[in-house]
Amino acid sequence: MNASDSIADMLTRIRNAHAARKPAIEVAHSRLKGELAKILKKEGFIADFTTETQGARRYLRIYLKYGPDETPLIHGIRRVSRPGRRCYVSAKDVPRVLNGIGLAILTTSAGVMTDRQARRSHVGGEVICEVW
Repeated sequence: MNASDSIADMLTRIRNAHAARKPAIEVAHSRLKGELAKILKKEGFIADFTTETQGARRYLRIYLKYGPDETPLIHGIRRVSRPGRRCYVSAKDVPRVLNGIGLAILTTSAGVMTDRQARRSHVGGEVICEVW
């Protein structure tokens, strides 16, 4: 499937796979999606991710994480900045998701990072998504 917004496609696949209780998903690989998966793993929202090659194409396989009673650990995931409406914030306006329970993922001049890291580093950037 050719998606005009590949990040939104990845987030929707994660949301739908959690609703269907799937163990893993595959999305087309890109460096930004790899960085998003790395942050989601570090923050404990997904179990793991790997990069796989099938012929000339590279895929990102994301292994989802569930609680003890098979409830998804990701309760909500939302795309903030879209191709038609980019959302940029300054260092002092970095958003808090659910008063710090969730996290916002930003692309900054220092790389892809969470809202906490951006506040600590005093950098702003484009808000990619929010996860809680």
